[in-house]
Amino acid sequence: MRDGDYEWFITLAELQHVTAAAEQLGIAQPTLTRMLARLEQRLGVELFDRRGRRLSLNAYGRIFYQHARRAQLELDSARRAIEDLTNPAVSEIRLGFLHSFGNTVVPRLIADFTKASPRVTFALLEDAAASIADSVESGSLDIGVVSPRPAQSTLAWRSMFRQRLGVAVPRDHRLIGVAEVSMTDLADEPFVTMHPGFGMRRLLDELCAAAQFQPRIALESSDLSTSAGLVAAGLGISLMPIDGSEYTSGVVILRLADADAYRDVGMIWNSARPLSRAARDFIASAANVISSD
Repeated sequence: MRDGDYEWFITLAELQHVTAAAEQLGIAQPTLTRMLARLEQRLGVELFDRRGRRLSLNAYGRIFYQHARRAQLELDSARRAIEDLTNPAVSEIRLGFLHSFGNTVVPRLIADFTKASPRVTFALLEDAAASIADSVESGSLDIGVVSPRPAQSTLAWRSMFRQRLGVAVPRDHRLIGVAEVSMTDLADEPFVTMHPGFGMRRLLDELCAAAQFQPRIALESSDLSTSAGLVAAGLGISLMPIDGSEYTSGVVILRLADADAYRDVGMIWNSARPLSRAARDFIASAANVISSD
């Protein structure tokens, strides 16, 4: 534990269990109990209602928790500022992104950024949109490149670009030759789609709901290129970005006429946690790269 902060108290207040909080903090349960006792002695009041090792914040505790969180954010910001000042050119950015952005989008962003900041390193994680959002919210990732925009109110969002969506069909499909289709035309089709938690799956569910039908899921995948291969084999159709590079020669992408058939791509970060200067510069640099297209 760091001296002079209240990370331990915040953890205890949020978990409301001494043993669970001690395990998460990596300290002994009796040590955590003594820390709480010393704090309550200094304040002259108890901060929790106790039921064995189970705790719940009382009125005093809720007040202290709110102020402790604000104080902790200020301390974290101070540490970040000192780190930036003492060694501004060396840092690591923990970046999460969707598999479909790994071919061109993310490599381009990193390559452009490292021209000006060659000593900044990156730790990369490819995952589903929901998992990336959770990791950014928890602090295990600094920045995520995702689509669509997550629902969490704590996540800041900077839009980068918009991709029009289409539907991938095999080359012998009945709709080949049609200029564009609507979701209602696809109500009886088997879909090859992403697993729940992936951005494209959420978009498919939303488009189908708007068209007032439940999609018939034939197969689920965690990669757009795999989905395209399954479509080429005649196993279903799949929602895809029109300008994607994941497709095999065995599929045709039909444009969707639906007005909301697009995906917004953007960067997310936790607005309640301080970012390093390198991370802030990367976000600014990404906006410049996209706007130059």
